[in-house]
Amino acid sequence: MDTITYLRQFRLGGYAIFDFTISFVGMALLAPLLSRLFRKFGIEIPFRNWIFFTLPLSVIAHMAVGTYTPMTRAILDPQAHYPLKLIVIVLLALSFMDIKRLKR
Repeated sequence: MDTITYLRQFRLGGYAIFDFTISFVGMALLAPLLSRLFRKFGIEIPFRNWIFFTLPLSVIAHMAVGTYTPMTRAILDPQAHYPLKLIVIVLLALSFMDIKRLKR
């Protein structure tokens, strides 16, 4: 068993804890760079908003490339998984709060 397979075997609610951890750590590392990029366009996005945007962005990215993970399939299932859908919608709403337009 390779290392990634071993790390992905630990699950919470059917989802690999390792995947969540890597997603949030990756976004935490990219957030300062992304904020700086958006600042050049006159938009201030706080670090916290990038963290909130991690799960909605990952679902969008997986749908865009056609990789249907268990979470993506659960989000697209019209007849179930309502708590998960609610969490993703709340995170999406929180990710757009406190975004400001900078005055030049």
